[in-house]
Amino acid sequence: MELFDKLSQGEALIERAILVQINFGKNSKSTSAQQDEQEFKELVRSAGAQDSSLITGSRYSPDSRLFVGSGKAEEIKTAVIQSEADVVIFDHALSPAQERNLERFIECRVLDRTALILDIFAQRAQSHEGKLQVELAQLKHMSTRLVRGWTHLERQKGGIGMRGPGETQLETDRRLLSVRIKQINKRLEKVSKQREQGRQLRQKTEIPTVSLVGYTNAGKSTLFNKVTGSAVYAADQLFATLDPTLRRVNLPDQQAIVLADTVGFIRGLPHDLVAAFRATLQETIEADLILHVIDSNDEQRDYYREQVNNVIHELGADKVPQLEVMNKIDLTEQVAHFEEAHSGLPSRVWLSAVTAEGIPELLERLAEVFSKNVFKGRLRLHPALARLRAQFYEDEAIVEEKISEKGEYLLDICIQKRRLDELLDKEELTLDQLKVN
Repeated sequence: MELFDKLSQGEALIERAILVQINFGKNSKSTSAQQDEQEFKELVRSAGAQDSSLITGSRYSPDSRLFVGSGKAEEIKTAVIQSEADVVIFDHALSPAQERNLERFIECRVLDRTALILDIFAQRAQSHEGKLQVELAQLKHMSTRLVRGWTHLERQKGGIGMRGPGETQLETDRRLLSVRIKQINKRLEKVSKQREQGRQLRQKTEIPTVSLVGYTNAGKSTLFNKVTGSAVYAADQLFATLDPTLRRVNLPDQQAIVLADTVGFIRGLPHDLVAAFRATLQETIEADLILHVIDSNDEQRDYYREQVNNVIHELGADKVPQLEVMNKIDLTEQVAHFEEAHSGLPSRVWLSAVTAEGIPELLERLAEVFSKNVFKGRLRLHPALARLRAQFYEDEAIVEEKISEKGEYLLDICIQKRRLDELLDKEELTLDQLKVN
């Protein structure tokens, strides 16, 4: 009766979950293991489940049949019965055979880490592209675990008469699944082409791209909102936002950059998910600079830094210059400051995305990094070049203007070199003709 009342009132049912985390070849009491445990519980809560209990253990290697030993499997089964759990979630990647064997033995639904993360992504994806990418990753993961469940797709194929001679229901489901994967890939190709056109346009205009990356919940979206004045969803939870967002930002010297906010990384990010989001993460690969956002208040920040760099390496973006942003200094005793590299350029900046302390200095340093693309100086324009002067104003390139005794315009400008060349070519002028030394 209680269950019926909750359903009739539209309340969301929270599944009770038994969590399983096995340590292989490492001390279960190590700091990294404790951090993994905390993150695992946060993932489960992010998926909307309630962790009834956590079962841990140590093994030299996974069991080929049940992943855990028979004794540990019995312990899990007992915990399921006692807590009346709805699902058992492993903090590991299970093979299809291991998952099926565990479900038969425990007599309860079993999910692995990959399925858990995919479920969270499915809940958080908002854009058309994000939903397609998540569905693609889910279908690829599910294709190895087919038993039944995809027969509803028969309606898209016409149902009766579509099966070949002797084809089993499982084979039909697998074939229909393959058709759906091909459909999604075609749609994502169109989206990828559109993104590529945008990247090519930015490259033509020489607008640098700066990509925000970091461990999930490090504060990327909060920093993005503060710098760009946007309203990207940001919350104290894992994978608060999935969909990539790009915004143009004018630096203090009027140099324009494109700031890209991407999906947060995590330990053991499923390979299918990395592959599905490759088009989105292409912004990171093609970026001129990576801002690696790190939670400076987290004791495991070095561990998280390593995990993010592993994903960056997997994406092939490890050669892109990187600036570490040590965020959340408002929770520490740190003050906003920079650490310089041997090249004289900043290698690490300490700031707070919440209070904005250190952000103006970050933008100034970014302006220094990209200053090679900007012309800053004084030009002398004859009154007959009023059209060129108006174009400078339209581009917001004029810092200060004076009128000479001869009635000429003396303009202190700050503008991208490529844009300046375009404007001068249109007027058939050279920089030497206008520049005031």
